Amino acid sequence: QGQVVESGGGSAQAGGSLRLSCAGSGEKFRSMGWFREEPGKEREGVAVISLGDGDTYYADSVKGRFTISRESAKNTVMVYLQMNLLKPEDTAMYYCAADKWFYAGPSSWYLAQAFRTWGQGTQVTVFS
Repeated sequence: QGQVVESGGGSAQAGGSLRLSCAGSGEKFRSMGWFREEPGKEREGVAVISLGDGDTYYADSVKGRFTISRESAKNTVMVYLQMNLLKPEDTAMYYCAADKWFYAGPSSWYLAQAFRTWGQGTQVTVFS
């Protein structure tokens, strides 16, 4: 049974940086990424990486500020989200997602329903 566990997050001032980490294990995942959710709003895709070819996809709102990357070890794959130039509107609960069958592509990467493995979430708060 695959699982993903997030770490990182916290609070930062606008213009600052934070880094989120996600450890995936138990499955050979094909796609992993980050989604975020604000109270009363739908979960939205932030950034996703295809673990096979390394292709990355970003929401327009974070392009140029956030970077997703991966690092593989023997039984674990780490996915990082480096968040720079943070804005108050980046405040949300951030979730790591993974799937062993789904190949993320340019027209599908943001579909939360395509990912079957989710972490517990980590809060990111950006204050002005």
